[in-house]
Order: sequence, then structure tokens, then C-alpha cells
Amino acid sequence: MRTTSATRAIIAAALLWATVPSTTKAQDKVEASVGTDIVSNYIWRGIDCGGVSIQPGLSLSYRGLSLAAWGNVGLDSSDTKEVDLTLGYTVGGFNVAMTDYFFFKSGDDTKYFEYAAHSTAHVFEATVGYDFGVLAVSWNTNFAGSDYYNADGKRSYSTYVGVSAPFKLGGLEWGAEVGFTPWEGMYSDGFNLTNITLSATKAVQITDSFALPLFGQLTFNPDANRAYFAFGISF
Repeated sequence: MRTTSATRAIIAAALLWATVPSTTKAQDKVEASVGTDIVSNYIWRGIDCGGVSIQPGLSLSYRGLSLAAWGNVGLDSSDTKEVDLTLGYTVGGFNVAMTDYFFFKSGDDTKYFEYAAHSTAHVFEATVGYDFGVLAVSWNTNFAGSDYYNADGKRSYSTYVGVSAPFKLGGLEWGAEVGFTPWEGMYSDGFNLTNITLSATKAVQITDSFALPLFGQLTFNPDANRAYFAFGISF
């Protein structure tokens, strides 16, 4: 699954707690990370995007500026594959980002370097958000590429608004997210609640310097009248 912002924060915190000594200032050096998730279902923003999947990630960051690559490959050959690039900047709790989503299937003739509005397989999204610590809010809007078009042929500027909060309970790290669409787009046909997610992560200590985060995620999509449960392991 492309995990929710709350789940990603929990996984990052678990890894950081288990593996990184707090002796240097992150903003004073270039930091890099690489890893992968193996998930039972690819659930993203209340949408079922595929079955069992491998999801690698690679990122670089320096003084609040970050560049990240993320991918999804489903074990079922019919699942859509995905390669995303995100450029972001964070200062304090405020963050902005632009993401290039690219989708294709095995054996098709989709071209990566094709950006014509009505033939591209790329979707470009702008994100602005603020993390208050106890609560994080993000606004995400598609502004170019293969977005949803309304019945009158106009681009819908598909938008997803997410509100998430981390918390601790029963010895686990938890996260809750609620997401909605303010108007018609790729997620729903209007103003709708499309995502209610509760997730939990547990870091299983393998060695003194390495912990393996396990996570579960229960998602409801009231608009689509669907429910999903997914499980994953991060490496």
C-alpha cells in the first residue's frame, strides 16, 4: 500500500528510535535512505490499488529539501505498476511538495517520456500541509497530466484532503487518518468522505542496531461502501 501520512510517520519514528544515535544534526548533512515494504494489499487514500505488492523507496534530504523515489510492483502481472518522484521542502511544521506519479502495465506501450496532456501516463500533484505535532493536515491537488475530466470535458483538479494524528496505545504506535474530497474528481463524484484509516506499527528488535517494523492498516471508504485490511513489513 502507499501508506497514509500517519503510518509513514510511525514507521519512520520506529526506525529512528531503533537505529539512529542522536549525536548529529540532520539539517547539517545530506541524509539518504533506502528500503522497501512488502504489503498484502495496496490501499491508498481509501482506494484499492492492487494485491500483494513490493514497494521500494529511495530518498535524499538536506536542510529541509528532499527528493524521493517510490515504486509499486504487484505480484499479479495484471496489477498496475507505479513509479513516483517527489520533490519536497519542510520548514518547522510546514511542508510543500510536488509529486510525479507514473503508471503502466507489463507489456503495454506506455512511454515514460510522454507528457502530452491527453496521452501521458503521468499525473502531477501539488501538496501543502502542516504538522502540528498532535495533528497533521494536508491538501493534495492534481494540476497536470492524466487527471480526471468532468462530463463537460474540463479538468477536475482532483483533490484529496487528509487529517491525521499519531498516538500510543497498548505499547504500540498508532495513527488515525480521515480523508475527504471537496469536489468531483478521481476519488469520488463530489464532496465525500473517502478514507477512514486506523493503523498500528510495532518495531520487532532483531539485533541491537536493527529493528523490523510490522504494520497493520484498517481502512473504510464510506463513499464507496468498502472496507480493507492490509498488513506489511518494512525493510
